[in-house]
Amino acid sequence: MNYCSSLYSFRRRKTREVIVGTGKNRLIIGGENPIVIQSMLTAKTSDTENCVKQIQELADAGCQLVRLTAPTIKDAENLRIISETVRANGYHVPLVADIHFTPEAAMEAALWVEKIRINPGNYADSKQSQTSYSEKEYQSALDKIEEKFLPLIERCKKLNRALRIGSNHGSLSNRIMNRYGDTPLGMVESALEYARIAHKHDFHNFVFSMKASSPKITIEAYRLLAAKLLEEGDDWNYPFHLGVTEAGLGTDGRIKSAVGIGALLADGIGDTIRVSLSEDSIHELPVCRDLLQIVSMVTEGRELEHLNPDWDPYSYSRRESTEITIENSKLGGLQPVRVFMTEKQFAGADKVELAKNNITCEVVYHPREIIQVKIGEKLPEIPPSALVTIEDNTDVPVISAFRWLASALRIVGQRNPILLKDTFNPQKDFSESPQLASSVLLGSLLCDGIGDAVLVRREENPTVATLLAWNILQASGTRSFRTEYISCPSCGRTLFDIQKVIAKIKSRTQHLQNIKIGIMGCIVNGPGEMADADFGYVGGAPGKVNLYVGKKPVKRGIPEDEAVDALVDLIKENGLWIDP
Repeated sequence: MNYCSSLYSFRRRKTREVIVGTGKNRLIIGGENPIVIQSMLTAKTSDTENCVKQIQELADAGCQLVRLTAPTIKDAENLRIISETVRANGYHVPLVADIHFTPEAAMEAALWVEKIRINPGNYADSKQSQTSYSEKEYQSALDKIEEKFLPLIERCKKLNRALRIGSNHGSLSNRIMNRYGDTPLGMVESALEYARIAHKHDFHNFVFSMKASSPKITIEAYRLLAAKLLEEGDDWNYPFHLGVTEAGLGTDGRIKSAVGIGALLADGIGDTIRVSLSEDSIHELPVCRDLLQIVSMVTEGRELEHLNPDWDPYSYSRRESTEITIENSKLGGLQPVRVFMTEKQFAGADKVELAKNNITCEVVYHPREIIQVKIGEKLPEIPPSALVTIEDNTDVPVISAFRWLASALRIVGQRNPILLKDTFNPQKDFSESPQLASSVLLGSLLCDGIGDAVLVRREENPTVATLLAWNILQASGTRSFRTEYISCPSCGRTLFDIQKVIAKIKSRTQHLQNIKIGIMGCIVNGPGEMADADFGYVGGAPGKVNLYVGKKPVKRGIPEDEAVDALVDLIKENGLWIDP
């Protein structure tokens, strides 16, 4: 299997065109068309005035596709008024209805909007069902899915609607979980079941998505899906919508999205993107634009000889390397990925500020003490105890270069640890958003399992550079040094003010280390999409919150004004609290 044409040069995955809308509302996803930017409303779908306002604001800001939730048939019916009002006001951005649990809502929504998103984990497959299946029972369940899904396919064909078949990690059906587990393969197979039904009935106007809060899982799932579609046949070249779900807010959300979305875009995967931030939706659009610009720049450069990869693109494992010692710091082997600084950065960094953030420089970078490999040529003699990296001023893209280095070392039987750099030309500012660029480059490689140390080369602000290096390690799931928040971006299903609640929880818990807290506005997103969280804070009903340990609900119906205190108590009960 191969998920793209080459790991060592940029090739955009070839896909068919999917048509969203007709006439003035028409938008094309896939093919040779530019990658589409989209977002989602935070307003409740019953609030017509606010929905219309947000749609028009997003369209004015350059959003090309707008999604809004339709949790009930009544909400789906109101899409008619929303759509008609927006069109009457002269706006033609296509609209997407987000459907969970209610096929009848999807049928109604298809009458009024240009595209329907369904989650195969909960559209027609019961989550509260049996936990083991014979082959006969498994096939019977597939027959029932076809029976429930086919009416929507037929309506979409008749009305020229598009579909998104969107799997989410953590919200797979019990049937899929029983056979594949809560895995990237489970996400892929869940979506393929629905896609095979659509394909069987000659409906092809759909896109896929494979979203998780973990960039690693997100990357693996999309790569695996691309490979599986190649196996299905030449006419299975459907486009992909990319996103890291529940990425969070602020710097954390942007870095995590850059790692997951950027890595896939750099591999040529992706036809439409959304950055899911726990902020007002309009703030997502500049990040999308920056990511597209960054990827177009960081994938430019000389092509390299294709080597068999030194890693499995479909299942994360860290590259095996030899443990060595540099400046009294151990790295490689089973040691954590270390953070380097240049001598100039180390001299200029604010050590007090770094300490406040519980971080430090672990090794000072002295180029003369590290083997600098010239890219694309025969490797020099390298002592087993040496740290290696790519020499500066090379004309090869960073991601391709370090993939080549890892594979070239394996071919000659060496397992030297590798130092990753975010640029080979530290004097060149390679984008308007160097934070996102560094996140794409280093995060992509770390999610490949490549790298034993990282160097972010922003010498104009060494304190910021070092914090960024640590944040990339955290976002990529490589190393944890503080509390991580997995939070939904808010939508019409959200039962509390997500931004205010995040601020309250962070003020009480941000000093904790090595734990993940999921903050979800409703039971659709939680607990499923906070699958990686240690603790969960989930809207259960208006004014009420449910608390989770892992995926297990342990306290239900807590009044919202008591819920943050109850979350702190729960962390204490589980022995993970430390006093600030």
